[in-house]
Amino acid sequence: MSKPKKTFNLALLKRVYRVAAPYKNKFYLSLFLAVLLAVMAPIRPWLIQMTIHYGIENHAAGWLLKGPGAFLIEITVIQIVLLLIDGAARFWFAFTSARLGQYVVRDLRVSTYRKILNLNVRQYDTTPIGTLTTRTINDIESVNDIFSDGLIPIIADLLAILSILGYMFAVDWKLTLVCLAPFPLLIVATYFFKESVNKSFIRVRNAVASLNAFVQEHITGMQVVQAFAAEHQEQQKFEKINREHKRANIRAIFAYSVFFPLVELVSAASIGLLVWWAGKESVFAGAGNEVAGVITAFILCLNLLFRPLRVMADKFNVLQMGMIASERVFKVLDNTDVTPDSGTVTTPIQGAIEFRNVSFAYNEGAPVLKNVSFSIPAGKTLAIVGATGSGKTTITSLINRLYPVTSGDILVDGIPVNHYEVSYLRSRIGVVLQEVYLFSGTIRDNLTLRNPDISEAAMEQATKLVDLHPFIMNLPGGYQFNVRERGAVLSLGQRQLLSFARAVLYNPSVLILDEATSSVDGESEALIQQAIEKLIAGRTSIVIAHRLSTIRKADRILVMERGEVAEWGSHEELMEKQGAYFRLYQTQFSQTDEV
Repeated sequence: MSKPKKTFNLALLKRVYRVAAPYKNKFYLSLFLAVLLAVMAPIRPWLIQMTIHYGIENHAAGWLLKGPGAFLIEITVIQIVLLLIDGAARFWFAFTSARLGQYVVRDLRVSTYRKILNLNVRQYDTTPIGTLTTRTINDIESVNDIFSDGLIPIIADLLAILSILGYMFAVDWKLTLVCLAPFPLLIVATYFFKESVNKSFIRVRNAVASLNAFVQEHITGMQVVQAFAAEHQEQQKFEKINREHKRANIRAIFAYSVFFPLVELVSAASIGLLVWWAGKESVFAGAGNEVAGVITAFILCLNLLFRPLRVMADKFNVLQMGMIASERVFKVLDNTDVTPDSGTVTTPIQGAIEFRNVSFAYNEGAPVLKNVSFSIPAGKTLAIVGATGSGKTTITSLINRLYPVTSGDILVDGIPVNHYEVSYLRSRIGVVLQEVYLFSGTIRDNLTLRNPDISEAAMEQATKLVDLHPFIMNLPGGYQFNVRERGAVLSLGQRQLLSFARAVLYNPSVLILDEATSSVDGESEALIQQAIEKLIAGRTSIVIAHRLSTIRKADRILVMERGEVAEWGSHEELMEKQGAYFRLYQTQFSQTDEV
């Protein structure tokens, strides 16, 4: 079953132009220039007709100058002045329209990226990164075409066509109808060309989005691809997507290759009919003294008609593709899956945390947490243990509102977390994850996240606390050393230490360590453990760990099983119960008793 044909969305076009509202002066200037160019379009053919009829055939006298050829000199000067005005108007029209588009692109791109920054994390669990990249870069760039090659240029071309046709009908309506006889063929060809290219462009856009997503994902995971010798399979997948991109482009090229020669044929047929009819009329009606000027003027008019008609269908496709791109961009902007920042509380956080019957599911019908309840007094340390998938990391993600809870309440210092201002709440919670992500840039940039308020002294104090400062100072450039994308030039342990220093630097009220020492060697872990002991003193800490040395020092241990609280208590209390924690200890921790 074929999909219903998508009609032009006028409401969407209005929304695009509402984005351009702050630049309405540029928009009105473009429209004024479009009208001016339309009015000027038939003047040149008319002047040529005047030149031939009055200046050459009848040797008319000049308006200002005297003597032979005065009329020709005057009308030539007028045409030169007109050409200069026309060239200047066309320059300003093209420049103003394109500049308007660039202003809109800039504002849209800023708004889209701001929206992406505020989307809930679960959006990135389901949306390929390459797709969001395409929306932010390629699709928004296509919105510019609505202004530079879309609606305003189409309006200008239509006005010019109407102006030229008006002149032609005023001079000789019968001859005009004869010249327009082949136009139905051009209209039919234009329709099929527009539809064919439009479908091809949609396929090209989809293929580009697929290519971006595929390349982004596989370059990021290249280590896995190479480690499992999957290069051949992934290359085949890429070639399949690339073939689709090629086929879509070739279909568009084929349509162009057929359409433009056809336009030339119709143009030649119109000129042929013009000459035939004008010649016939001059013989039988005795109008020979006017034929040369009319034929020349009409040939110029037909060229001026066919020039916009050649690109009109293409411009409609550009407009349509810009509309499709803008619709995709607006879908991102209209995404309501954001963390509402309606909270106003910014009082100092002591760090007391309480979960009251909290349930959560990433996907509806598949709960990850089920009625979880526990509390941590301010300044105490909680260790969370459990099998993979039991909900340990999910608990920490809910505290700083990376995900909204399905039901229940999370309180910090007795205040529901949604009452806090989001940015303030997150700034008071330091997080060190097992999987470290470093941005392309300097060590300083990765430590401070480009926060200008953080001093060099504070940065060095944080790195010294985790014994990272000597290593950094031995690097070329020290804190200005470029770690490259994802910190590729650093070892896994060094990246982990850097992320630890980053969390420390913000002096958080609550410290979350999610398997923070699992990726480092024994020597690095010993350094981190020393730093942890200093950090957790007087600070609420939540530790997800599989090493007994970390867990034993916790004030309370939360044992999770399949999204529910299985046990709760200190290490000694839970060992005495010989329940879930005892069994976990026997299977996981007994081998690390000396760690």
